[in-house]
Amino acid sequence: MTATSPSSPAHPDANWWRQAAVYQIYPRSFSDANGDGMGDLPGVTARMGYLSALGIDAIWLSPFYPSALADGGYDVDDYRDVDPRLGSLADFDAMVAAAHAADIRVIVDVVPNHSSDRHRWFKAALAAAPGSPERARYHFLEGLPDGLGDDGGLPPSDWPSHFGGGAWTRVVETAGPRAGQLGQWYLHLFATEQPDLNWDNPEVREDFHTTLRFWADRGVDGFRVDVAHGLAKDMSPPLRSKPELEILVDDGSDPLFDRDEVHEIFAGWRTVLNEYNPPKAAVAEAWVPFTERRLMYARPTELGQAFNFDLLQAHFDGAEFRAIAEKCLSEAEASGASSTWVFSNHDVIRHASRYALPDSTTLETLNAWLMDDGVSPEPDLARGLRRARAATLFMLGLPGSAYLYQGEELGLFEVADLPHDSLQDPTWFRTGNTLKGRDGCRVPLPWSSSEPNFGFGGTPWLPQPEWFGHLAADAQDGTAGSTLEMYRAALKLRRELQAEESLEWLSAPGDEVVHYRRPNGWEVLTNFGGQPAQLPAGVDLSKLVLTSGGPAGTAGTAAEGATGATIAAETTLWLAP
Repeated sequence: MTATSPSSPAHPDANWWRQAAVYQIYPRSFSDANGDGMGDLPGVTARMGYLSALGIDAIWLSPFYPSALADGGYDVDDYRDVDPRLGSLADFDAMVAAAHAADIRVIVDVVPNHSSDRHRWFKAALAAAPGSPERARYHFLEGLPDGLGDDGGLPPSDWPSHFGGGAWTRVVETAGPRAGQLGQWYLHLFATEQPDLNWDNPEVREDFHTTLRFWADRGVDGFRVDVAHGLAKDMSPPLRSKPELEILVDDGSDPLFDRDEVHEIFAGWRTVLNEYNPPKAAVAEAWVPFTERRLMYARPTELGQAFNFDLLQAHFDGAEFRAIAEKCLSEAEASGASSTWVFSNHDVIRHASRYALPDSTTLETLNAWLMDDGVSPEPDLARGLRRARAATLFMLGLPGSAYLYQGEELGLFEVADLPHDSLQDPTWFRTGNTLKGRDGCRVPLPWSSSEPNFGFGGTPWLPQPEWFGHLAADAQDGTAGSTLEMYRAALKLRRELQAEESLEWLSAPGDEVVHYRRPNGWEVLTNFGGQPAQLPAGVDLSKLVLTSGGPAGTAGTAAEGATGATIAAETTLWLAP
């Protein structure tokens, strides 16, 4: 039977996601309607006019479920409710209705790899004895002998946690013959408060089908699937050693990630998603380094789309950008999906800051910069913003869907100097205060240059820097050449110029000015060099409709993007058909 959603956008197109511009909202940091310092769902609803004027096609809402916030909401207490600090189910319904009235679709995050340790299932598991059905929903195992007389004193394996430390925690038994004594260990590939679910258990699978239907029935248009590559695990004894978290094999035999069995799980999800008209969309967060493996998640029989993070990890380099675009477009065609493009999200340093650091910057120097240790490179913020704007216009011209992170349309930088006593990311605590984590990209947004807390609401849960003022939304609204107005213009033109999902390269590999054309004649040129460059022969500047700006990174007029026969340094031009 095909279900019909209670509300829907004005244009119910089953393929809307293929070339959509999707705006990620991190709810706690977006807009605070009740003044408690934490963003909420009524805050999202109140800003729907802003989102509509921006020109996006959909919003992706990071977790808004009840949570202890041990990992910013990705530790979920209840998958079918709203955290009371963020609102209610009625507030959620009002937000969806407002979005659909504005012709904006809604994607929600679903977190299937792990629950919170406050989830009713995990509470039941702790209260039950080893070997019970309650424990079978998670991964509880006996430990290994420690050589000191405790047969279970060592964790079952050497697997590490993504947030530092080991991936196992031992519990004190409350039932059975060992009540009151140290007993089994449970697996958590992330924080201690995030026990991994056992997806070999049919009850776990069916409960998530219920969750998908719950939100789909409330009008949700799609799902972003967190850690999609991690659900299936090989827990057969003895557990294989895995000292690194990276996937080291391309045959599906890694014990923790990208196993072949995961695709049976997502085939079941697709069956549920296809119960609706139009079918619900889905995109996998699958950090899979092997192309042929990543494509499996994007098959139409599974989730339909999978993030590629290639551009996010690339240097600002023309040859690298072109090679990535060619590869990803070829992959998308082979899978029947469309490509995905992303530069920033809630887990990474904002790209305006990444591009502001020297091209030779490594992960180690990035962390040193975040730690403000006095020896880190000084960021060139003007260059970082200039490059970020150029990269964004290069990306928005490509076929496929574009995922934007809240605040990038304001040109926000990473807040790298957050006081240590304000940090909340679990990475900070689990690495002994050596890695700051992701709080710097999650600082609440500045809406007003003159209001308290820059118009966010109450005192923000993370402190906002003073320099947020000149980047606030109201300071950029209507200002020619501002980053906000560039995004608005680009997203409007992107809808008007949208073409078939292909392109033709007009420049040669290795050229500093990368030039491509879409099938309808829309042309995009990017000068990746640090100096003005000669425009390719035949470029007709009378067709210029948008530029990322000149060397200052603050202009968007034709004269400042291209002069005579040259294109400004680190600048992108759009030419209409």
